[in-house]
Amino acid sequence: MALSAYVLLVVGRISFGQQAFFVIGGYAAGLATALGGAPLVAGIAVGGLVAALGGVLFAMPMARRGGLAFAAGSLAFGELVRVALLGFHLQRPIGPDLVGPAGADGFRGIRLLFTSGVSMTAYVVAIWISLGVILVALSVLLRSRWGEAIRMIGEDEEAAQALGVPVDRVKTAAIAAAAALAGVGGGLFAHYATYMEPGHSDVMLGVHSLAYGLIGGLGTPLGPLIGVAVDIGLLESFRFLAEYRMIIFGGLVMALLVVRPRGLLDEVTIHRLRRSWGRRRS
Repeated sequence: MALSAYVLLVVGRISFGQQAFFVIGGYAAGLATALGGAPLVAGIAVGGLVAALGGVLFAMPMARRGGLAFAAGSLAFGELVRVALLGFHLQRPIGPDLVGPAGADGFRGIRLLFTSGVSMTAYVVAIWISLGVILVALSVLLRSRWGEAIRMIGEDEEAAQALGVPVDRVKTAAIAAAAALAGVGGGLFAHYATYMEPGHSDVMLGVHSLAYGLIGGLGTPLGPLIGVAVDIGLLESFRFLAEYRMIIFGGLVMALLVVRPRGLLDEVTIHRLRRSWGRRRS
């Protein structure tokens, strides 16, 4: 989710709706494995592909929008998905239980992880390997011509278009890729928790996902992961303050964004680190 929101931040879009693609991916992966009999890896891949398709559909009216309009549209899309899932029923008997989406009761019985003989240790290792592959892929992409185009659009869309960058196509691809990342996350979560529900499309998940990139920095895909560590670390450290911890945490995040508006590892910091590393190697 952190990397999903990060991709859109780099392209200059603030999204409060990535949780919608997270839930879409979870439901699609669950349907593929629990009802369709697909293998675990195939089911999670289906979740990512269906979420990417949802991203393309979302991009059709929203890719040309920016600023407040895009943020509000993403928020509305997240709520639309949540409300739609409240009325989504598709169950069938598997053994003694009814399995499948049951509206407000959610989608329970996604048990393939525990019935296929895959150990939890192996699943966690697979998640870390997947994360590593995604980080490498994003790093390579952002240093390619497509990555340059994405950052150009994020900095100045009109200038990028004047230089011949296919702005609409790049933005649509970025939105779809971000949706796919969230969908894969949803598929992984659904099989770990064995259930998914409309409540997982709550806006606070989208807000935290957005905060991860803004805290950690937009200069590198590692930034959002640092943001995750800072976010969870601070919240857990302030647990003894009970209901006041969110107030203090929010104040600290606001102060950080005032001092470092593009996060701890912003583009300037990454450039300086690379220059310093290059000098040391020389």
